[in-house]
Amino acid sequence: MKSKEILLFGASGQIGRNLIRKLTKINYKVTAVTRNIHRNGYLLKTQANPGYLELVELKNFNSDRIDDLIKNCSICINLIGILYEKNKDQFKIIHTNLPDMLSQKANKYNIEKFIHLSSLGIENATDSKYATSKLDGEKKVIKNFKNSIILKPSIVYSVDDKFTTNFMTLLSRLPFMPLYYNGKTKFTPIHVTDLVEILCKTIESKHNKLILECIGPEVLSFKDIINLLLNSINKKRLLLPLPIQIAKMTAKILQILPKPLLTEDQLRLLKYDNVKSGLYKTNYDLGYNANKMFKSEVDKYSYNWRTGGQFAKQNDT
Repeated sequence: MKSKEILLFGASGQIGRNLIRKLTKINYKVTAVTRNIHRNGYLLKTQANPGYLELVELKNFNSDRIDDLIKNCSICINLIGILYEKNKDQFKIIHTNLPDMLSQKANKYNIEKFIHLSSLGIENATDSKYATSKLDGEKKVIKNFKNSIILKPSIVYSVDDKFTTNFMTLLSRLPFMPLYYNGKTKFTPIHVTDLVEILCKTIESKHNKLILECIGPEVLSFKDIINLLLNSINKKRLLLPLPIQIAKMTAKILQILPKPLLTEDQLRLLKYDNVKSGLYKTNYDLGYNANKMFKSEVDKYSYNWRTGGQFAKQNDT
């Protein structure tokens, strides 16, 4: 049994849940921080081997409470991130200020490792509040904790994601699908289990002071992804390139929804490819291969969006 104890922020997301399952399976003790233990606790407890998971409720980022948590851990992992703002400056609070505080405390108590999850393809997106807040967070972490590890994944997908599942819902209901920027934006999607393997390897390795871009085995355009999802759910839809001015108007309306399908900031971010930058090493450079192919993995759960469900006949192409 390993003696290292891991403190995990962002435990209830798709990455956090899969990471808890993996870490506790290989005998790490995990303290998982969640904002609502009553809503998320029952789900998180099912992810872990008995005795290897402790749940802590932290509704606000109370500095003294975080002190108590970090000084008792060996490794702190921050997975917290948001895709859109509900309140003013929420990107800055979550993506910049929180990593700043956590990495300062990690340095204060001289823990073994501080691992921070950022995002791929944000270096050039200076017109996106999401991207700039993420980059500012990276800079704070590097400044505060000299041996920090920053992982920058492309789109992370799985049956629990909010990417493939949302698009398959839209594709199953709408007669057409708008293509922003002609659908040419490129992505290197990585399956959540491949990313979790990379996380575990960085925990167990001797690597420190590392910025690592985490990518999957394929480069797919937005149009490629939509076509693969359509094929997987046995649907045919008109793919309609949308002029940018109309796209902006659409985003302005959609971002008003309680759970926005698209925001103006996300539309700006879609201009930029989500592929390796060449500025940093990738998981492949370290021998941390991601092997799961997008279409074959999506096919495993896309029956939920097919007419006829799991008994529907699937396309061969």
